[in-house]
Amino acid sequence: MTKHIFVTGGVASSLGKGLTASALGRLLKSRGLRVTMQKLDPYINVDPGTMNPFEHGEVFVTEDGGETDLDLGHYERFIDENLLRTSNATTGAIYSSVISRERKGDFLGKTVQVVPHITNEIKDRILRLVNDDVDVVITEIGGTVGDIEILPFLEAIRQFRNDVGRENVCYVHLTLIPLIGPTGEHKTKPTQHSVSDLRSMGIQPDVIVCRSNTPISDGQKKKISNLCDVPVEAVVNCTDARNIYEIPLVLRNEGFDDYVCRLLGLPGEPDLSVWESLVGMIDRAETPLRIGVVGKYVVLADAYLSVAEALRHGGFHLGAKVEIEWIDAEEITDLLAEARLSHLDGIVLPGGFGTRGVEGKIAAAAWARQNELPCLGLCLGLQAMVIDVARNVAGLAGANSREFDPSSPHLVIDLMDEQRNVVDLGGTMRLGSYVAKLAPGSQVEKAYGEPVVFERHRHRYEVNPRYRHKLEAAGLACVGTSPDGRLVEFVELPGHPFWIGTQAHPEFKSRPDRPHPLFFEFVGAALDRANGRRPRLPHF
Repeated sequence: MTKHIFVTGGVASSLGKGLTASALGRLLKSRGLRVTMQKLDPYINVDPGTMNPFEHGEVFVTEDGGETDLDLGHYERFIDENLLRTSNATTGAIYSSVISRERKGDFLGKTVQVVPHITNEIKDRILRLVNDDVDVVITEIGGTVGDIEILPFLEAIRQFRNDVGRENVCYVHLTLIPLIGPTGEHKTKPTQHSVSDLRSMGIQPDVIVCRSNTPISDGQKKKISNLCDVPVEAVVNCTDARNIYEIPLVLRNEGFDDYVCRLLGLPGEPDLSVWESLVGMIDRAETPLRIGVVGKYVVLADAYLSVAEALRHGGFHLGAKVEIEWIDAEEITDLLAEARLSHLDGIVLPGGFGTRGVEGKIAAAAWARQNELPCLGLCLGLQAMVIDVARNVAGLAGANSREFDPSSPHLVIDLMDEQRNVVDLGGTMRLGSYVAKLAPGSQVEKAYGEPVVFERHRHRYEVNPRYRHKLEAAGLACVGTSPDGRLVEFVELPGHPFWIGTQAHPEFKSRPDRPHPLFFEFVGAALDRANGRRPRLPHF
């Protein structure tokens, strides 16, 4: 019987429910258990695809093209499993499904209500992840206990325990233990109130994970145990870690996974030797490396969360401590590029939508090209690199993308012919995993070590095939294409240390113990510029 673990949060938002759930997933996988994960979000948007990155952070794209919450990125990086669109559901998606069924007459004219119709839909979303290949489903409930939006989800998971058997469900509640500065005392009262709120919804937590800056005392654990009606060993202290990948070890030292496994009757002993080696590698990565991320949404670093983590993954395995400098693309001009970029060891041009900051990305791509600064372009970053070559090397004055200037005389980035007359562009985006074939002997092919690759996409505009000959004549190598050769997937500049762009989002597939080849090679080129040495590419 598949076991279910539900992770809720209280006291304050952004405590790290996603990381706590991910760390538990890693601990269970280290026991040989088959784990999958899910995020249930209380916001009414159907998915985060149209949400402002400044509010929501990045949109994480799954293999099957789901536009999902950024916590799924943490899940994938920790448990090393490719998740699907079913691993994220929102209030909007749930209500949309129920209303659609009501319109079709599926409820036989009954009054449609939150209980049982909405709660049944939520439970159905959880059960969709259950199959013969899954031992444990970990479901994170977004939001904070006490929020009005979260109530249907709490009611659904309360019912769920009765549906599947009490022995098959574990409730984990994450709370904050604040430290009062003047007295130096940890306060447990917020945790008591949060658990009381949860219990008022009919849910008694099995484990309470207490977030704190510094360790709490045994006496405080006993106090929480007595007042919240859980065993002392079920009060787990998760203190701040040196890096997020140390969190599984912190929780392991608290006996978190042992208690959960005893409660659910899960077998096995953990083998964390590989993960411990990874954390040791991170601790030893001390060579400073300055990487600039020239983006549109840099005010909120979470907007580029997977990019930042992929850069750090490359650094771990090359002994480098990647120091990211967030650069607003609007600050970059042809005249200011020298001042903003010359001190860096490499730059990344990440994805985005809309015209704001695009000229800055193009100027950054040009400066990197001219000054042999390692540059990795992702999605919109590739398009900025292509526009730079078109304008400044191929002599196509005014070259641009239809997205930014439809009146441009040279639309080197454009919609495909079949897309141009579509009124609703919502269905024209390329989402999810697509295959690309790589040119033999190219930098990209050498980095991947294989001629055919699969990468995740989230874009609408493509390199215009009508201009490909002129771009290649100007020196731009289109080294990766769709299998039919029609769509450009990768470009590079022969002779440059590293000036590579991809239409994809390879950052979504990077793992802490298995960095993505493009990010590994990019960090290696940046190290080469900084220190004059070039490590050998390992075989993953």
